[in-house]
Amino acid sequence: MVTDAELIERARVLAPAIKARAAEAAQLRRPHDETIRELAEAGILQMFVPKRWGGSEARLETMMEVVELLAAACPSTGWIAAFYISHNIYVAKFPEATQEELFAPRGFVQLPAGTAPDMVARKVDGGWDVSGRAGWGSGVMHADWVLMSGKAEDGPRSFLMPASSVEVIDNWHYAGMAGTGSNDYVARNVFVPDRHAITAAEFHRGATQGSSIHANPLFSIPFLVSAYCTILPVLTGTLMGALAALEDVLERRVRNFSGVVAKDQQLTHVTLGEMQIATGAAGDMARAVYARAADILASRPFSVEDRLLAKGRTAFISKHCRDTGNAMMAAAGASSFHLDQPLQRIWRDLNTVCSHAFWDWDATRELTGRQHFGLPLNHPLV
Repeated sequence: MVTDAELIERARVLAPAIKARAAEAAQLRRPHDETIRELAEAGILQMFVPKRWGGSEARLETMMEVVELLAAACPSTGWIAAFYISHNIYVAKFPEATQEELFAPRGFVQLPAGTAPDMVARKVDGGWDVSGRAGWGSGVMHADWVLMSGKAEDGPRSFLMPASSVEVIDNWHYAGMAGTGSNDYVARNVFVPDRHAITAAEFHRGATQGSSIHANPLFSIPFLVSAYCTILPVLTGTLMGALAALEDVLERRVRNFSGVVAKDQQLTHVTLGEMQIATGAAGDMARAVYARAADILASRPFSVEDRLLAKGRTAFISKHCRDTGNAMMAAAGASSFHLDQPLQRIWRDLNTVCSHAFWDWDATRELTGRQHFGLPLNHPLV
């Protein structure tokens, strides 16, 4: 069975080829087929599959190292890899029979997960009749199963269904994270058996009857804490990729008109030093979130305070990465805005991913302030 150290090293080995395909993935508006194949063959997509189904059950913190390397090479690829890795945890929350059904064929799934309540489910004999449209379908372009969420007769639920049962809508035309292929997908009166349905309360809380068959507490991680751990290495890895691109620009930049070599200027030294320090700090902060989450997982259930703190740290890191990336772009000069320059693509990717609702800075800092004053939390994403 592949070890955590081997997973990290395999990601490191794959990174140069993934970086070489990054511009092409953006043009394709979807992940590169070869990249998805390589990630699966390397055992990376299987790292959070239970051992009983052939997975490696890697440490939570290992995802930080693996995805950061991938996102530094290509933010879109890092994003999709992170989703495919962590969404195997979602399957482990469903009944044992469902886990066997999904994991048995090849040992993992490639699962986009629409968690916004965008569909309607009607109870029928043996299951549910599901219709609706899931937006932001990251992972749908190479999916074998999909997850959709919405309003059922007994309250909010999430549903698993084969990817072949939904229609993919080609609407992913975005300035950033173009290579994710995060198209919408639509279900029209799809029958979903009861064993493929789970209540939103169970899903968000983390611990379920299905997760209880596994000794590893990873499979009982709350939904939003898992989401924060999913995104953090994408943020920090993308910033690392931006820093590498900036370093390359500054190494060869000659200022117009004056002919001054940028790397000979004190201002360049100050600017680059600041960006390097800021990038390192982002990684340190993200690893602290991971370490705290792993400690809580091993000892007790997550409290509201735990979840809010994870959300706050993630939102702050997101803001820090966006601000730092914007400062890098401002320091790189007008030529860096040319479409063949990696920095501008990474800059667009970073600003896009930092706009996600789960780590919205304004909502998060309001929630944190309200918690201090003992006021009710007025946002569903906690």
